Amino acid sequence: MEEAKKEEQQQPVLDQLKDYAEIKLKLAKYKAIDSGSTIFASLIADVAVAITMLLAFVFASFTLAFYLAEVFQSDWKGFGATAILYLLIALIVKFNKAGFEKPLANAFVMKFFKNKQENNDRPAN
Repeated sequence: MEEAKKEEQQQPVLDQLKDYAEIKLKLAKYKAIDSGSTIFASLIADVAVAITMLLAFVFASFTLAFYLAEVFQSDWKGFGATAILYLLIALIVKFNKAGFEKPLANAFVMKFFKNKQENNDRPAN
């Protein structure tokens, strides 16, 4: 008779453990989905900003080239001067590559962990 009582008591505990494990698994899946969607949304926003900045840069370059063409009274001189300016900038970046890489890498890491921390700071529903 005592064995039957113990078995009856163990059955609800096992059911509760199974339910707990299922709930923890669902919670882990939802957290992964939330984290992935946040990173994906952030990536899309960053790509949109990068495209917009690239377009602004291209139009600013044309504006500079046409302005210099007017100053030099020659289209090829204006566009050539703009090309030389960008060549100088590229050489400066190339020779100072290490100085640019570390801050950029740090910024990416900070952004990644900021997204992670924001997801962890959210209250669980």
